[in-house]
Amino acid sequence: MCGIIGYTGHRPAVPVVVEGLKRLEYRGYDSAGIGFVQNQDLHVVRAAGKLVNLEEKLASLDVFLATSAVGHTRWATHGAPTESNAHPHRAGSLCLVHNGIFENYEEYRRLLQSRGHVFSSETETEVLTALVADERKPGLPLLDAFARALRKAHGAYAVALMDQSEPDAIYAARRSAPLLLGIGAGENYVASDIPAFLPYTRNVVFLEDGEIIRITPSSWQIFSLEDLRPLPKSTHHINWDMQSAQKGGFRHFMLKEIFEQPRAIADCMAGRLNAAHTAVVIPELESSPLPPRLRIIACGTSFHAGLWAMPLLEEWARIPTCVEIASEFRYRNPLLMPGETALVISQSGETADTLAALRIARECRCPTLALCNVVGSSITRETDAVIYTQAGPEISVASTKALCSQMLVLLLLALYWGQRRGSLPSGFLPEALQALAALPAQLEAALPALQTEARALAQKYASVAGMFFLGRGQSYPLALEGALKVKELSYIHAEGYAAGEMKHGPIALIEPEFPSFILVPHDSLFTKSRSNLEEVQARGGPVIALTNPPKSDLNLAVPQTWIIPDAWGPLKGFFFLPALQLFSYEAATRLGKDVDQPRNLAKSVTVE
Repeated sequence: MCGIIGYTGHRPAVPVVVEGLKRLEYRGYDSAGIGFVQNQDLHVVRAAGKLVNLEEKLASLDVFLATSAVGHTRWATHGAPTESNAHPHRAGSLCLVHNGIFENYEEYRRLLQSRGHVFSSETETEVLTALVADERKPGLPLLDAFARALRKAHGAYAVALMDQSEPDAIYAARRSAPLLLGIGAGENYVASDIPAFLPYTRNVVFLEDGEIIRITPSSWQIFSLEDLRPLPKSTHHINWDMQSAQKGGFRHFMLKEIFEQPRAIADCMAGRLNAAHTAVVIPELESSPLPPRLRIIACGTSFHAGLWAMPLLEEWARIPTCVEIASEFRYRNPLLMPGETALVISQSGETADTLAALRIARECRCPTLALCNVVGSSITRETDAVIYTQAGPEISVASTKALCSQMLVLLLLALYWGQRRGSLPSGFLPEALQALAALPAQLEAALPALQTEARALAQKYASVAGMFFLGRGQSYPLALEGALKVKELSYIHAEGYAAGEMKHGPIALIEPEFPSFILVPHDSLFTKSRSNLEEVQARGGPVIALTNPPKSDLNLAVPQTWIIPDAWGPLKGFFFLPALQLFSYEAATRLGKDVDQPRNLAKSVTVE
């Protein structure tokens, strides 16, 4: 997601900040900008698209006298990825960069407009910048005005601020979004991640929520945001190399991205729930009619996301839905009904088969919709409408948080269309949105224990020649994904099946050395799934039952039971999914496989 770097010191600041932004590109972004003071004037330079566009603008300017600057790479949430919405945002002599969400910005936008402020962007960040300027009174230090504004801001943020009248000072603060301080010799940094300044210093101060800082080339001070009392802080020395720093201390990108899923869920919901959390808001579809039928087309993991969402779209939105593998769809002569919407899903937006399927749908004059993670990719340019998953960059070849974010967007889509159709039961939507709001924190708390259990199971089963993953209903696509991850990473032969299909042939493979991971959530299909489990046990096959905390009347008589945290309705899947991902990861690492770059695989499949 978005990246921040601020520098104040003795070097030309603009090149240092641009270099830092390049090292934050892995976070994903769709626009970039930089603010600096030179010759007593505040300059803000911004560009949509990649950093090269910003560099081209800067190349025509004399920027080498500035010794302080703030820079930003933005992943759009409020407002399209345009130059006017890019950061920094300016209000008078101030410029500000911001990661996160300023949730209650609308009330302050109206208040500031009533006081004569004119806004030039769609972002909540410009509102926050103007709010700092509004709080600044004669004789009041900027630190106090900054703190007053931030106390009014609800939500998650990391912010950095510069003032034309203090060209060597940078102010910054954080709440529920990463921000840290880099301590150099005659220079200091703030950044959203260590790689931004790692070539210059490895001395770091980790900021906590509710802390605000002021840095100059020769000093740094940290205060409590609540009352501005000075806070003592310790400096830490970082021994990571660049690649390790980008991994955030995790051994592999895949593990980092599994543990980023709570954040991916929160980012995915950003801007898609109204301020009161009583309705789903998808501005990209407000002017589009409800589709009479929906055809989801995707490959691999994205195909599994579509399968998982199909029953939600049919039950909640009452839209007949089918899910197709893109590589098969493109070589048929598909019969697309009038008005039927083709929804294509691709993490990269460059998947060759999915792009070809999109073009076929357009030739058939179907309305098209894309679910994608990469702004400006081929699929997003060719579809009628696009919903971005906002998951941030996914570097490991094996997809993890991309699937999580796709599932969440599809769930929001089912709620949104059901909300518009009026097909949701009374009281259902508030219950669903309350459960969604709690999901990131619940998942974050659950992940360490899931990894511990996954590691224990990997020690026991990583040496087998093959295994089954079985599930019913929405657990079936998750079983497919579990088997896919094991194949991708550990090269163990694994198959995912609809549990009810076991009797139609696959059960012949069951033997004592052939384990079956069976997903048995406490849902309406629990007793059916339990019957499949007993069928495997009766034939001597080892069973690992993934289930929610058991109820007294539904205990499973299974030697190996993996208790997965419970959640509301289909949100159970957001706990079963990382459990399967972590098992595949732990099995692969135990076998010494290259987790981030499995053999024969590429991150984006741009050829057939």
